[in-house]
Amino acid sequence: MAALNGKVVVIIGGTTGLGLSAASAILRAGGRVVALGREDEHVASAASALGSGSVVIGADANDSMAAPSAIARAVGEFGACHGLYHVAGGSGRAFGDGPLHEVTDEGWRRTLDLNLTSLFLSNRAAAQHFMQQGTGGAVLNMSSVLAFAPAPAFFATHAYASAKAAVIGLTTSAAAYYAKHDIRFNAIAPGLVETPMSRRATGNEDIRAFVRARQPLDGGRVGRVEDLDAAVVYLLSDAAQFVTGQVLAIDGGWSVGGGPYS
Repeated sequence: MAALNGKVVVIIGGTTGLGLSAASAILRAGGRVVALGREDEHVASAASALGSGSVVIGADANDSMAAPSAIARAVGEFGACHGLYHVAGGSGRAFGDGPLHEVTDEGWRRTLDLNLTSLFLSNRAAAQHFMQQGTGGAVLNMSSVLAFAPAPAFFATHAYASAKAAVIGLTTSAAAYYAKHDIRFNAIAPGLVETPMSRRATGNEDIRAFVRARQPLDGGRVGRVEDLDAAVVYLLSDAAQFVTGQVLAIDGGWSVGGGPYS
């Protein structure tokens, strides 16, 4: 992995799943982490799992003060903040997301708040901090292959897909604007990964069979959280200092035309 020696990274959504795995990888690469999560039990378990070199705090990513407070905590504890990784988000099915003709007003609003508004707030806070700091920085955002490679049979959640497509739009437009300040914006777009959010899908054998064809790499499987870690470390490190505005699909082949095949 690319070295992160001396780098301090704030992870919004860093107490479970993809964010917690990334926090561990950043620590192993020599970095320091401030991980923000919403649920108290996850905050406590993440603090125990991450140990020294990390700070874990509880807050709602949709609170406009959450990301600025996490960045301030990073500066206070470790002397600087060099990167922000926004992972927080999730399914809006429980609120009324689904195919367009079925999406409820609440489903639309809450899904976009969960996946886009929270990311806007953290990205804005990072841009403000890096501009004030005057030393550049790196922002990494979580999108999804559903933003550009739909799967209507099992993953027809159109508010979620819209939010994740908007993440790409914000990432690339910010990358263009802030490049002259050496502030880099990139995004990761995973396929189906085994996380607490994906239990509905990973627990359904029909969906698992679909994914075996749609994500054919490595025997055809659901992704693991650690599949993203090397890319996260790279894109937040100085090894990627000439990389901005990119969207990296880490999807087992989903986005290049995988199955299902008979």
